[in-house]
Formats: sequence, C-alpha cells, structure tokens
Amino acid sequence: MNPPSKRVKLEIETTGKGPALVLLHSLLAERSSFERIKPQLAKSFRLHLVHLPGYGGSAVGSERTIEDFADRVAAQPVFSEKPFLLGNAFGGFIATALAIRHGDKIRALVAAPAIAGFSEAARQPFKVLAAKAKQSGMAAIADAAIQRMFPPAFIAAHPGIVEERKRALDGVDTQGFANACLAIAQMDLAGALSRIRNRTLVLVGAVDQTTPAAAARELAAGIAGAQYVELPGCGHCPQIEQPEALVAAVRGFLAA
Repeated sequence: MNPPSKRVKLEIETTGKGPALVLLHSLLAERSSFERIKPQLAKSFRLHLVHLPGYGGSAVGSERTIEDFADRVAAQPVFSEKPFLLGNAFGGFIATALAIRHGDKIRALVAAPAIAGFSEAARQPFKVLAAKAKQSGMAAIADAAIQRMFPPAFIAAHPGIVEERKRALDGVDTQGFANACLAIAQMDLAGALSRIRNRTLVLVGAVDQTTPAAAARELAAGIAGAQYVELPGCGHCPQIEQPEALVAAVRGFLAA
C-alpha cells in the first residue's frame, strides 16, 4: 500500500486544448513561473500546471526523496491521459525520476533543465537553504534564490521580474521547501538513467550556475537517444528568461 501522501491530490491548473502536457516548476518558484509560456503552449496543448507539495494549495506530505516526489506526482489522475511531461530544475529532477520509475505513464520527457545529481560541495547550499527557510522564513532566502535563478546581467536588467519572483516565494510552505531542498541534496539518478525509454529532450541555459550545462549534457548522454539543447546567454529559468526559445524548442521536439 502506498503511503498516504502519494494518494493526496496536488493543486493543478488546467488550460488549453490538444495533447496533455504536464508542467512541473522549480524549487525557487511555483507554477506562476510558467505564465510567460502558458499562452503560447496552450494553443497546442492541454496544459496541466502542477503546484508541487508545499506550494500553492498542495499539501506537504511525507516525501523525503526525489523518488518520493515522483511517485506522488505520477499518482495524480492527469497521468491516466499519458501526457507529455516538462520539468524545470526541481521539477526536472522529479520528471526525470518519474520517467525512470513510471515511464509507461508519459509520452515524452522534457528536462528543462535537469541533472542526475550534485557534487558534495554543491549539495551544501541546499542544506543551508533548508535550514534558513525553516528558521527564518522564505523572505530570508529570497536574495539567495534570485542569485541562483538568474544571471547577474538579467537581474540588473529586470528589477520588476526580480520583485515578482521574490513575492512568489512568500506563500511557499517552509517545511515543504525544506523537504524539497534536502531531497535535492541527496539526489543521485545517474545509475538509473538507462531505464528511461521515453523520447527525451534535455534543455539548459548555457550560463545556468545552479544546474550547469556540463552536468545537463551528462544527463542527456546517459539517456538513450536523448536530444540536447543549450540556450546561449540563458540561466536557470528559460521559461522566464527566454520564453520564445523554450516554446519553440518544446513545440519542435514534441511535434516530431
């Protein structure tokens, strides 16, 4: 029997017409981060925008690993439609784990971006973010979040977007955020990538400092037949920084 949290529904917004496409957001955002690509994708797909546990109206559960999060997402009724699946960062990690564990439930995978795991040094910031959020609230990690999300030039040029993304963090449950951070810190998907049989696109920003392009390229190399796309000048959130390029890449891949 599955743990109760795997059966609890997540808050999902549905819009558009066409084949089903599930969107999973990052650690440092929630589903509003897809607002800049939603209108265009909704012309071609029936979008299902998920709030992951602890975000929006989705309750925090017993998830402690990326695999736990993937199992809970895969248990949602929308997967009876065998949708396409796109995840950004934390959402990309979950989407990759879902393809490993529940590949028969999806048509194709877009990891935009994802990597298989982090070095020990790179794991530490996630542990720090978890502790700080639990101790002092989400406002205490807002500046660090922005630095991880966007390149310095983008931050300087788009103060309105920076404030928008800081405000979006206000409603995130600190325990849910901490659970997600610690799941990322222990993530290691490399040994299971060969189990993915779905068509896969790995898309990453060339200047992403949180999920580096070199590591995303390694992820693509570990998945049989995976395509790899690198967006020049883009950081961690292509759906915000380069929405037109992301939409074009997703449409081209899923239409093939």
